[in-house]
Amino acid sequence: MIHLHAKTALLPQGWAQDVLVEIAGGRIIAVTAGAAPRGQRLDCLLAAPVNLHSHTFQRAMAGLTEKRSAGQDSFWTWRTLMYRFLDQLTPQDVQAITAMVMVEMAEAGFAAVAEFHYLHHAPGGVRYDNLAEMSARIAAAAVETGLGLTHLPVLYERGGCDGRALTAGQRRFGNDPDQFAALWQASAVALRDLPADSVLGVAPHSLRAASPEGLAMAAQIAPKAPIHIHVAEQVAEVTEVLASTGQRPVDWLLTHHGVDARWCLIHATQMLPAETRALALSGAVAGLCPITEANLGDGIFDGQAYLSAGGVFGIGSDSNLRISLSEELRLLEYSQRLGLKGRAILATADRSTGRVLLDGALAGGARAAGRSSGSIAVGMWADLMALDLSGPDLMDATGDTILDTYIFAGDDRLVTDLWSAGRHLVTAGRHHARDAVTRAYAATVTRLRGAL
Repeated sequence: MIHLHAKTALLPQGWAQDVLVEIAGGRIIAVTAGAAPRGQRLDCLLAAPVNLHSHTFQRAMAGLTEKRSAGQDSFWTWRTLMYRFLDQLTPQDVQAITAMVMVEMAEAGFAAVAEFHYLHHAPGGVRYDNLAEMSARIAAAAVETGLGLTHLPVLYERGGCDGRALTAGQRRFGNDPDQFAALWQASAVALRDLPADSVLGVAPHSLRAASPEGLAMAAQIAPKAPIHIHVAEQVAEVTEVLASTGQRPVDWLLTHHGVDARWCLIHATQMLPAETRALALSGAVAGLCPITEANLGDGIFDGQAYLSAGGVFGIGSDSNLRISLSEELRLLEYSQRLGLKGRAILATADRSTGRVLLDGALAGGARAAGRSSGSIAVGMWADLMALDLSGPDLMDATGDTILDTYIFAGDDRLVTDLWSAGRHLVTAGRHHARDAVTRAYAATVTRLRGAL
C-alpha cells in the first residue's frame, strides 16, 4: 500500500486541499480530501499524462540535422538524413536510446508512452531471427525504466501512393500484410512479461506507406486496441494523397474507415476547416507534437476550431529532440497565438489556458494509449506527478494559477516525483536508473556519431 498526501491536488471535480491518495496493485483505491497527513508528503499532486507519439530512436539524432543542405531544407531533406542515420542502429543501440528517452520522459512528467515503432529489420531489410527483435528491445527498455508502454508496431508497405518500391532507407521498415501480421503476433510475445498496464496497439504508418488493403487489415488485427496513423502532416503529402484518391487524407480516412475513439491521427496540421470539424466530431484523438512540428516546419494545428467543435487532443514528443511536457504544452498555445495574433486562445470561460492544456493532454493521452489513466480517481492506474511549490513564483499560488505558472513561467524542473501505475520512478527530480542509462546512451551516441 502506498499513501501520498498532497497539500493541493487536481481531482476530477476540481482543486482540493489536503488530499490523501491510496494506491495498491498499481491502481488508485481511495482519494480523500481534507485528510490528515499520512505517507509521503507533497506540495501539489497532478495526474500524469501519456506521451502519445514517439519514435525513440530519433532521440540520438538531436543536433545533427540543423545545418543547411542544398536548396531549402524541409521535412523531406530531414527524412533523408534520418534514413542515413538509422542504417547504423543495432538492436542494442535501440534499447540504450529508448531507455534514455523513457528516463527523460518520466523526469518531464510523462507516466507512459505510446511508441510508434517502425524500425523492425536489419539494414537492407534483412529479417532478424526473431521478427520482433526490435519490439523486444523496446520492451526491455520499459522494464529497465518502469515507464508505462503502449506499443504500436507499424505497417509500412510501400514508398508512396503509387505503390513504388521502398528505398534503401525504408527497407528496415517494410512488411507486406501477411508478414506484418506475424510481426504483430511476435510483438505480443515480446510484451508478455511487461506489467499489466502495458498495451499492444497497431499503427499503419500513413496513407502513403500503407495500402488501402493493408490499412483495413491493420484496423482489424486487434479490433479493440488503439490504432494510430500519421496524417496530413505536410503539404506534399496532402497533394500526393489527393492526386491518388481524389480526397484529402483526413477526409479519405473519415469516409472509408469507422474512425472513432480508438483512433489517433498524428499531426493533422494540414486540414481544411470542414476536416477539422469532422475529425473533432469523430471522437478520435488528434496527436499533437508541437516541438517536432515546429522543428520540421509542419505547420500549425487549428486548435481553436478543433476544441470549439469538441475535439480531443493529446501530446507527443515524436522525434524526441527535446523531451519536455511543459514546453510541448506551452508551444501548443503559443503557436495558436502566433497564428491568430491573440492571447489565451485555448482558455475558456471557466478554465485557464494551463488547465485546458493539461486537461486535454490527460484525456487525449489516456484515450489514445488505451490506458485507464488521466485523472486522480478510484480505479485508475496511479499515473501521478508531483510539483514543487516552494519557489517564489509558486509558494502562494492556488488553483489553475499553479498550472499557468508551471507551463508558462516554469519548466520540468518543478516535477519532483513521478509514478507510473504506482511505480515510483522519479524522486527529487531524478529517475532511479538515470546514471546507468545515461552511461549506456552516451557510449551509443559516441559510436553512432563517429560512424556518420
